[in-house]
Amino acid sequence: MAFEALKMQAYMILDEIAQRPADRHILQEQLREKLSELSSLGLPLPEDLVRLEEELEQNNADQLYPKPSDEPA
Repeated sequence: MAFEALKMQAYMILDEIAQRPADRHILQEQLREKLSELSSLGLPLPEDLVRLEEELEQNNADQLYPKPSDEPA
């Protein structure tokens, strides 16, 4: 798969995370898989996606993508 297509899929996952914060952890794993796929193909990793994935991993992801208040935690 072409670099641009994989990159676009990763950005689409970010859009889904923003729209469905309750499913964030599942979507975060999909983002990790796309980054891993790019890496395994020897393609460059988009710096912004790498930084975001690191922030989600190291920090409280709820601060970046809070769950809607009407959903149980």
